[in-house]
Amino acid sequence: KGRVKRVHAENEVERAAEALSAAVEADFLPIVLRVKAISASPGGAKGEICYAKEHESIWFKGKRFIPAVWGNTSGEEQIKNLIPATDAKGKKFGDEWHTTKKVEEALHRYREAAKLKILEILRGLAVELQTKMNTIVFISVLSVIIKTLFAHVSEGRRRKWVFPTLIVGLIPYWLNTSQASAIENTIEMQSLFLLTGPNGGGKSSVLRSIGATSLLGICGLMVPADTAVIPHFDSIMLHMASYDSPADGKSSFQMEMSEMRSLLLEATNRSLVLVDEICRGTEVQKGTCIAASIIEELDSVGCMGVISTHLHGLLDLSLHAKNKAMGIGIVNGPTWKLIDGVCRESLAFETARYEGIPENIVKRAEDLYVSSKQRQMAKSAKRNGNFRTVTSHPNKITKESRSERNLRLLKEAEKVFISMCEKKLLELHGQKLLLPNPPSICCSLIGARERPPPTSINSSCVYILQRPDGKFYVGQTDDLAGRISAHRTVEGLQFLYIRVPGKSVARELETLLINQLPLSGFELVNKADQNHHSFGT
Repeated sequence: KGRVKRVHAENEVERAAEALSAAVEADFLPIVLRVKAISASPGGAKGEICYAKEHESIWFKGKRFIPAVWGNTSGEEQIKNLIPATDAKGKKFGDEWHTTKKVEEALHRYREAAKLKILEILRGLAVELQTKMNTIVFISVLSVIIKTLFAHVSEGRRRKWVFPTLIVGLIPYWLNTSQASAIENTIEMQSLFLLTGPNGGGKSSVLRSIGATSLLGICGLMVPADTAVIPHFDSIMLHMASYDSPADGKSSFQMEMSEMRSLLLEATNRSLVLVDEICRGTEVQKGTCIAASIIEELDSVGCMGVISTHLHGLLDLSLHAKNKAMGIGIVNGPTWKLIDGVCRESLAFETARYEGIPENIVKRAEDLYVSSKQRQMAKSAKRNGNFRTVTSHPNKITKESRSERNLRLLKEAEKVFISMCEKKLLELHGQKLLLPNPPSICCSLIGARERPPPTSINSSCVYILQRPDGKFYVGQTDDLAGRISAHRTVEGLQFLYIRVPGKSVARELETLLINQLPLSGFELVNKADQNHHSFGT
C-alpha cells in the first residue's frame, strides 16, 4: 500500500512477500480463470481474490464455482484444496470465503517478517528522536490545546455563545439555544443574593451556569450568554449537595460545615461564592440561624455570590442580601425564569406526585400540612389572646377558634383566588388583547405584621385582604405598600396579592373577583370595584 518505503521492505520481508504472492497465484488464480471461462449468465459462478481488511488476510471469495461433475479440468485440483476461511478465534468467517493451507502459511510468514522489520525500524527511529523528545512533547501538547480551542470556538459559534466583554442573557451551558431548548436569564450581580424557588425550578442550574460562565470568561474563552461582562475573580467557590463520608466518620451536615469553614477562610471581596441549598442537613430552626450567620459574614467580606435555599425563615430575618426567585407558571409549574422577590412555594406535593408517590400518601401529607399550619396559627393566636373556646361541658368538643377559622378561610380563598386569576389570565393571553406573552403567577402572603417585598414597588397588583372577623376585601393598586399602610388602621389584617402585567389587567381581575368570590361562599366587605360597578348578592 506504499505505507513502508521500498528501502525498508527487503531481505526477509521481501522474500516472504514473494512467497505469499506465489502461493496466491498458484492456489487462487486457476479458480478465478475457470470461473471467468464458464460464467455466462447472471446466476452463474462467481469468484475473485479479495483482501479482507478486517482480518488482514488475502482470501478467495466465490459462489457456485464448485462443479456438479468433476472432469479433471483446469482449476478442479485447486478447488479441492480450498478450506473455509476462519477469523483469529477460529470461527468460520462466511460461506463465500475460502483459503488454502499453503496461502495461510505464507501469510503467517509475511506477517511475522513484517512485524520484526517494523519493530526494528521503530527502535532505530526512537534512538534518533531521543535528542528531540522535549520538542516533540511540546509540539504535541500545543497541538492538543489548539485543537481543543478550535473545537471550543466551533461549538460556541454553533450554540451562539459570545466572548465576554455581571452576565446578561445567561444560558445553561449544557443546553442548546439554537434548538430553543434553553431558557435565558439576566443576571446582574453586585453582591450576595438569596435565591428561592420550587423544587425543579432551576436554582441549581442557575448556580452551575454562573460558575461555568465565570470560569470560561476569566480563562478568555467563549461563554454561554448573549452578552457578558465578567469581573476577574480571584476564586470561584461552588458548593453543591453534600454527602456523608463514613471513612472520615462525618455526616453530610458535618461535611457541609467543613466545606463552609474552608469557604469562609478563603473568600475575599474578589471571590464568587455559589452555595446550593445551604444548611439543609440539620434541624430547620438552627440550620436557618447558622445559614443567616454565614450569609452575614460573606456579605461583610464583600464577595459576590448566590445562596439558594428552601429555609424560608431566612426571608423573615433582617439580612442585607437581596432576594431573587425562580418563577412559577400558572399552568405548567416552574418557568425557570429568574425574577426579583421571593418564592415560598416549594411544589413539594406536586413533585411527589410527578415522581410516582401514591396519591393516598400525598393527600395524607397535604392534610398533615394544613393541620400543622392550623396548630401554629392557634398557638400564635393563644399567645396574642385571641383564642376562644367553649368549655360549658367537659364531654363536648372544643369549637373552632377564630384564628383557626380565619386560617381555613384564607387557605380556601387563596385557592379560589389563584384559580380565578389563572383562568382570566389565560383567557386574555388567548385573545392577545391585554396579555400578548404567556402568563405566569405567584401568589404571596403578607402576614399581620409584615411589609410587602421591594419587588412590589411600581408593580400592578390585585390583592385580597382578610379582616379579623373573617370577611374579605378585594382591591387593586400600583402602590401595594401605601395601600397596606392605609388599610392597617385595623390590626390583624392579612393580605394575599398577585403581581400582574399592567393596571388594566389588575382592574379586570378586581371586577372578576368581586363578582365571583361571593358565589364561592366568601363574604366580602366591598360590593363595588374601582369603576363603581355594583354587584348584587
